Amino acid sequence: MTDHAIPGFRRVPRTGVIYVMHRARQQGYTPGDPEWANLGQGMPETGPIPGAPPRVDTIHINPADQEYSPITGEIALRQKVADLYNTLFRQNKTSQYTWENVSIAGGGRAALTRIAAALGNINMGHFLPDYTAYEELLSVFKAFIPIPILLDPEEGYQAPLAMLKREILGRGLKALLVSNPCNPTGQLVEGERLRRWVQMARDLHCSLIIDEFYSHYIYTGLPNGHPPKIVSAARYVEDVNEDPVIIVDGLTKNWRYPGWRLSWTLAPKDVINAIASAGSFLDGGPNHPFQAPALSLLEPEVVFAETEAIQRHFYQKRQYTMDRLRSMGIEIETEPAGTFYVWANLSRLPEPLNDGLSFFKEGLKEKVITVPGVFFDVNPDRRRSIARYGNYTRISFGPDMPTLERGFDALERLIARYS
Repeated sequence: MTDHAIPGFRRVPRTGVIYVMHRARQQGYTPGDPEWANLGQGMPETGPIPGAPPRVDTIHINPADQEYSPITGEIALRQKVADLYNTLFRQNKTSQYTWENVSIAGGGRAALTRIAAALGNINMGHFLPDYTAYEELLSVFKAFIPIPILLDPEEGYQAPLAMLKREILGRGLKALLVSNPCNPTGQLVEGERLRRWVQMARDLHCSLIIDEFYSHYIYTGLPNGHPPKIVSAARYVEDVNEDPVIIVDGLTKNWRYPGWRLSWTLAPKDVINAIASAGSFLDGGPNHPFQAPALSLLEPEVVFAETEAIQRHFYQKRQYTMDRLRSMGIEIETEPAGTFYVWANLSRLPEPLNDGLSFFKEGLKEKVITVPGVFFDVNPDRRRSIARYGNYTRISFGPDMPTLERGFDALERLIARYS
């Protein structure tokens, strides 16, 4: 019997990282195994790093927090998120975020799923390549039609404003989903370009749904930024309740607490009300006991200290990763301006290593994990028959330095076997 033969059920594919971890476990991988190196991981190292605030290692739970959380989270946390964005991006602006502009959810996927469930019968644009989990997100909800927008390596995987306007007007897009910085390419829209994107959304009445989960991992202007650079579209919103800008972030990446499963959506009040209704039937509300401890993590001085430590520490790992990859003959078409990933072109390697899937499978024999590039060819419902990015892989420098060193040593052994 196949795994999709039960009446009424379809075969649900695993997202890229989940797939590779499933295959790695079949080959004997277990978390913490000192012989393995996970260069595919989608989370940052969660332990202490130089200059960062102390990590939270103990949580005291209020007995009242054993009950369900409000669907959109506790007002105290919602207001804390609003205050942080006002402090970071909206000083001296008339329009300010309040708790009514914030919804708390159980991680980024839950937040994005709520948004997707609240969308109407529209055309929604998304980029290629982009985050693997978007594929099922764009497939399962049938109210909207996902429209792919291809980004070219020749243009640095960037979307020129004129092209975006043509896509929005020509295809009648009412929403645009984007990760900024982008997973997997690490490309970033910031400054004047980001301001113009927000202006475009306002002028063309197209909602801009921005996944900002890597917005503290910024490597432009390092290392002398005081305070450290954090990129958010919130800086360029004019009216928080009128501009069609929806921002998603959380503790997973920028605070390095993926296990807490706490995220937030920042948006006009009408959008928050809509996604609250969606959350009431999708997930029932976020993690309750961790919301009160999260308040201290959102103090601006804590955010600045953590962000500066992240940028210095991960910048060093970024440089190390690119140097090791280039020394192996692996091409990096565009250096990452953000995230903790390198989008690597394998086409110069000997067969079969010039294919991302083969590179991954052969890497398992050396106890190293990567993520094939084809998983970032977001293709809802398999509407397109030609897969892209077969010659690519995503390499994560999220792990600690000993793991990176072990992983790249393993990749060198792998490539030597075929050279």
